[in-house]
Amino acid sequence: MTAPPFEPPPSETALRLGNAGLAPFLLGAALVWVVDAEAHFYATMALAVWAALVTAFLGGIHWGLALRQSAPPASLWLWGVAPTLFAWAAVMMPPRSGLIIDGVLLIAGYLVDRKVYPVQGIGRWLTLRFRLSTLAALCCFLGAAGS
Repeated sequence: MTAPPFEPPPSETALRLGNAGLAPFLLGAALVWVVDAEAHFYATMALAVWAALVTAFLGGIHWGLALRQSAPPASLWLWGVAPTLFAWAAVMMPPRSGLIIDGVLLIAGYLVDRKVYPVQGIGRWLTLRFRLSTLAALCCFLGAAGS
């Protein structure tokens, strides 16, 4: 396993899309607190499902990293799948519980990525990853508190 010699920074497109991906988190967390009882379930489920999708996407990055190597460590394959399985289980739970799991997964994923990204040559993405994951997890926890 060798990391590429050059670590490209996040592009403007990646920065914009990453920040845009926060909109469903922010909107969902706000809606959980302000919608009436009839819409509350849909607001919490929308937030939980979005969190699960993002968590799965972040895990999938590890598969992408593994695919570019001739002999990747098994940990890349395993972590590529684990967040998706946990996020799927979280979506199947009541949102107040599932959103806690989603928030914890987002934080745990960042902690794993702090170790993996530099070794894989993408350490310059960690600042963006930290900011997005922190805000997303906070929205999950706020959504859970409002459920």
